[in-house]
Amino acid sequence: MPESRNGTPAYQRIQAAILKRIESGQLRPGDAVDSERQLAKIHRVSLMTARHALAVLTRDGLVDRRPGAGTFVAAPKIHFNKLMSFSEQMASRSLPARSKVLSCGIIDGEQEIAARLALPSESRLVKIERVRQGANEPFALETCYLSADEFGDLAKAPLERGSLFSILERDHGLSLAHADEQIDATAADPRTAGLLGISRGQPLLRIRQVIFSTEGKPAIYALGLYRSERHTLLIRRYR
Repeated sequence: MPESRNGTPAYQRIQAAILKRIESGQLRPGDAVDSERQLAKIHRVSLMTARHALAVLTRDGLVDRRPGAGTFVAAPKIHFNKLMSFSEQMASRSLPARSKVLSCGIIDGEQEIAARLALPSESRLVKIERVRQGANEPFALETCYLSADEFGDLAKAPLERGSLFSILERDHGLSLAHADEQIDATAADPRTAGLLGISRGQPLLRIRQVIFSTEGKPAIYALGLYRSERHTLLIRRYR
């Protein structure tokens, strides 16, 4: 059989077959994937083609290759390479997304956050705290702040399953353009550890974002605490 069919390279056909089994739930995180030799036999391709298919899936974080043990479906991860909502990120990985809303209301007295949003220090803010869940497990603890004068109705918005980005675009005509981010590491305190189902002191990725509209105005300040083993930063560097 040729190494391509209808213009589709054979290694991509192998990837598609594996992804279909993962997305359907036939293969779950931790399950073994067919070996290179098995894939080569099943798809009637060379060993090199089967090896290339697994190498690309490994690069994309979909499978883990363990020397001497085999290849296994990887635990789901999010790749931060684009400004996307959590719902969009999970959809891009064909994973169901939902949120557990811990609190949602209007607050004041947060002068530093108001300043980050280019608002007067006495401004009232909408504060939304959610545990973001994907594939039925917690991924992150996220707290978002917005101007209460502009977005006060968010305190009553259905945020359990809805995307905040989508609600802002649909109900407020707000288009988001880019984010300035501060990224560092921290350790899980007892409350965060309990909410994310991890051990106290476990490393977390902390991302502080000021998210701007297409008009160049700060719209959202977000603080996210992410399980480090579920997230990967992709950075392109130039010289």
